[in-house]
Amino acid sequence: MPLVRLARRSWIVATAAALSLGLPLLAQAQNPTPIKFQLDWRFEGPAALFLASAAKGYYKEAGLDVTIDAGNGSGGTVTRVASGTYDMGFADMAALMEFHANNPDAPNKPVAVMMVYNNTPAAVVALRKSGIAKPADLNGRKLGAPGFDAGRKAFPIFAKANGISGVNWTSMDPPLRETMLVRGDIEAITGFSFTSILNLEARGVKPEDIVVLPYAAHGVKLYGNVIIATPKILKENPQAVRNFLKAFAKGAKEVMADPDPAVEFVKARDGIINVELEKRRLRMAIDAVVASPDARAEGFGVVVPGRLALMASQVSDAFATKTRIDPNAVWTDAFLPSKAELNVLPPAARK
Repeated sequence: MPLVRLARRSWIVATAAALSLGLPLLAQAQNPTPIKFQLDWRFEGPAALFLASAAKGYYKEAGLDVTIDAGNGSGGTVTRVASGTYDMGFADMAALMEFHANNPDAPNKPVAVMMVYNNTPAAVVALRKSGIAKPADLNGRKLGAPGFDAGRKAFPIFAKANGISGVNWTSMDPPLRETMLVRGDIEAITGFSFTSILNLEARGVKPEDIVVLPYAAHGVKLYGNVIIATPKILKENPQAVRNFLKAFAKGAKEVMADPDPAVEFVKARDGIINVELEKRRLRMAIDAVVASPDARAEGFGVVVPGRLALMASQVSDAFATKTRIDPNAVWTDAFLPSKAELNVLPPAARK
């Protein structure tokens, strides 16, 4: 058989085999699409949800060359995606809404394309010795948090839902938040529950001495962190966004099914992390905000329009934005994977 015909036959056989295995042959044959992605925070346990798909090659199989960088807060991530420095990112929905409403003329406002934290991780955290046990106990108390903290900015919504007034605020840099609480400089703090709890324990506080008042458990159903994308990539390469979300969901499902080993992907990016602590943080994040009862009721990755609209109104009021937030401008479900591919939450634990 002539060499040309033999080579052609071999290519056909290889192609048929690849297709039968469901391999993304076309994506692999082309040059991978580069995507710069920024997290909301440092490389900690929850980052494994994104890093797993990179470590296991799922992004690469989808025809993508994904670079994942640490962040320094949701506000910064939104701004960097808006500037075009990053194509996509992970940020708090309230921070995205605030950017839209305060920058109505910005030419490149990011859009949320997948819900990951169905509930905000924001919570009020106090020490039991303070006598704070329920929201009403916060009346007239001295609270502390960085000025940009998501929980502090949304506190007016929490206060309205629970009839709280007379709170006095102290501002500080993030590393001092839990330290000042332990020292007694303030009586309670706001922050992400799975961050503040572990930070307090690292400062010698026993778990039974910590009081946590999650916003989601006290009448505040704000959405948390979402995957956002620049309008440029949504318009110019929508398939790349679809492929990213599909690959992410695949890795996230495996992480939630068996969280502990996934922390090694985080350690590979930050060698000085406390592995056991980050295992706990990852599990806490999954249980509290990713696979929460609300997420199980609504479905992973999606939003309920009425709930989103209510949040938009609440954030507009609490953040005193320049313009009202349009929920239809901050969110789209046009790039989400199929319902089957979004079936990623682990089975609910039996009680």
